[in-house]
Amino acid sequence: MDGNTMLNNRNDSDNSIFPNPSQFDDNYCVSSADCSGDFNLDFGNSSYTQYACRRPCEMNERGCSKIPRGSAKIRQGPTPRQKYSLQPVFHERSKHEDDSLLSNNLWKLARKTGTLNLTNKGMARVPERLYDINEADADSKRADLVKLSINEEDAWWNQVPINNLDLSSNALTHISPKIENLLTLTVLQLHDNALVSLPPEIGKLEKLVRLNLSHNKLSELPAEFYSLPELRHLNISHNEFLELNPDISNLHMLEFLDAGNNNINTVPGGIGFLVRLTALLLANNHIKELPTDIVNMRSLQKLDLMKNDLIALPEDMGLMRKLECLYVQHNDIKELPTFEGNEMLSELHASNNFIESVPQDLCANLPHLKIFDLRDNKITQLPDEICLMRNLNRLDLTNNSISVLPVTLSSLAHLISLQVDGNPIKTIRRDILQCGTARILKTLHDRAQAKIREEGGADEEAPCSSRSSTGSQGAMNNLPNNMTDSYQQKGSYMHSYPCQCQCQYQQFMQQQYGAYSPLFNPSPQYMPQDFEQRHQFLYDNPYMPHSLFPLRQETYFNGKHIPDCVPMRGVQQRTFEQPHLVYKLRHTRTLAVNLENLTNVPEHVFQLASSENVHVVDFARNQLGSLPQGLQLMSNLVTELVLAHNVIASVPTFITQFTRITFLNLSNNQIRDLPNEFGVLNTLRELNIANNRFEFLPKGLYELQGLEILIASENHIKALNVDGLKGMPRLSTLDLRNNDIEFIPPILGNLTNITHLELVGNPFRQPRHQILMKGTDAIMSYLRDRIPI
Repeated sequence: MDGNTMLNNRNDSDNSIFPNPSQFDDNYCVSSADCSGDFNLDFGNSSYTQYACRRPCEMNERGCSKIPRGSAKIRQGPTPRQKYSLQPVFHERSKHEDDSLLSNNLWKLARKTGTLNLTNKGMARVPERLYDINEADADSKRADLVKLSINEEDAWWNQVPINNLDLSSNALTHISPKIENLLTLTVLQLHDNALVSLPPEIGKLEKLVRLNLSHNKLSELPAEFYSLPELRHLNISHNEFLELNPDISNLHMLEFLDAGNNNINTVPGGIGFLVRLTALLLANNHIKELPTDIVNMRSLQKLDLMKNDLIALPEDMGLMRKLECLYVQHNDIKELPTFEGNEMLSELHASNNFIESVPQDLCANLPHLKIFDLRDNKITQLPDEICLMRNLNRLDLTNNSISVLPVTLSSLAHLISLQVDGNPIKTIRRDILQCGTARILKTLHDRAQAKIREEGGADEEAPCSSRSSTGSQGAMNNLPNNMTDSYQQKGSYMHSYPCQCQCQYQQFMQQQYGAYSPLFNPSPQYMPQDFEQRHQFLYDNPYMPHSLFPLRQETYFNGKHIPDCVPMRGVQQRTFEQPHLVYKLRHTRTLAVNLENLTNVPEHVFQLASSENVHVVDFARNQLGSLPQGLQLMSNLVTELVLAHNVIASVPTFITQFTRITFLNLSNNQIRDLPNEFGVLNTLRELNIANNRFEFLPKGLYELQGLEILIASENHIKALNVDGLKGMPRLSTLDLRNNDIEFIPPILGNLTNITHLELVGNPFRQPRHQILMKGTDAIMSYLRDRIPI
């Protein structure tokens, strides 16, 4: 459509936004197709530019003027343009603009709730009015009692002192000394600004509990700051600090300190006085050495020292008995301490260092370790004592120099991830290594059994044996029930392997008692030949097996009756009344019996565990057909319950009595459903029901308001109940791999709380496999795009 047609089709009324062609002279062109130039059309307050010209020209055959080729062009002055009143987006804020951000509505809301949020406003200055927010405003002072009674909610007596102030994500460079007027502040957020200093008056905020100064340009804090008596949470990460002020030890109430991503070279010696500190984060600095008194932080649970210049860790790290997570990756550490005393340590990340070996004593001292990251080091050999880390879930040995894997790895009942890529392993074929953890462990297990059958259990390379006499006695007392021990007699070691009975007596005990894992395998020359004497020998032996207890009342061997008192006194009593076992329960708070083929657990076992306040119960990899009834005695204690790899067919209703449970693992059983009352477990955070016989997600699951992780892979689930999943607001991980789901409802994409979704291995056609491989974000986006409007 040409310019004339467009203009003629417009309404000639005064409200038309396009001018009428009659307004132009005949010698002017209004066709944008044939001419060029600037023509301003006034659209109210805006000015739009159209291509036209306002210079004399000739009319062409279409009624449009056109300048003849070769004719002289008449130049005119520039067309006057309308002046803009808009400010550029990026400009220096004026004081008036910053003050106007604190509107009357925000002012009233802050006075009612005690919270003021001015985040991400682009402020260069804090509004002056803010510092007087705890004072009565002018309107309240002028109003009489009658007016205040009409608007009682705005009256001064209903005001709440400001206690939470958020000024983050602005352009603040300084804070006014008037900050001292806000004496009631408990939370102050100043992160993501451009602060270069703080006023000394900040030390007068005596009620301040939480302060975030991260992502600024601070290089020091005023001396008055270190006198804050109630400060518990301090974040000064991503600044320009060169050191931590020794006065930081005066913050006696401090529980959390994040000073990562600075240029800190040293840590002051007095930091050990922060005895209430539970988390110390010093990542991404230049720290070369830790002060000796850092181990005095007896409450410390998380220590992050990654990406520094450390060359060693303190030898007495064991004094930090509550330490749970230690991050020392990307340093220059050459040797790990033994961590004697760190029994609560569950995560040890030591990748990208120069570690050459793993101490044998370290393995015995970390019974609760679940994650052990040793990738990108210089380790050449793993000790056989690695089997003592009975709770190990993930072991990363990527990119080391290991050539042989110890067969004792196969006895780790909870090991689900073993990474050995980048090692010169020659004893295991490459195709087996590429098959993953399960295949590697099966290969090691088969080799261990074959070696025992060939050598009769007397080889020094038998599973879990000690290679040297030093430390063997200490390791013996810490061996788990499912592992073999080393028993030294007359200068030689004698070993056995679980369930691989080498003598007739062991075979008998294995058959009669259902579980026999001796701590030593006495060779014939040391075993009495008479049967009754054998009993007395085992009864009196100080290393009687901890896992042995009778499951039958009467037993016979070669036609001879075994008195009931023998196994009861010689086994059961020693198992649960020996001082060192009670000590172990008391200090580890864990009852764990794995790989013992148990079919039942006596009630007095749980009585003993309950008396020692045990909160972790682990009976994985046995033959339990149901939950032991004795578990009810620990319903108010257990926080973690592991019953994976059994033959459990149903879950009794008394499971709902576990009011403190946070982790429940029922994977690899034969369960089809859960009790309807299961939803009352409001403390449950992680549930694993993988590899069972579920055809649908039980109804009780949808009432678990606090559940964060649900693993239901390897079942027969046929459909998803998205409405039920909506009732689980904290669910972040949902694993439904390898089920029978034929359709994924698009509305699943609206559950934004799910950040990790696994759907591979189901028979549905959409989403396609390529989308599933892109991750959760791609899956959720795909589903949202297909929600019908």
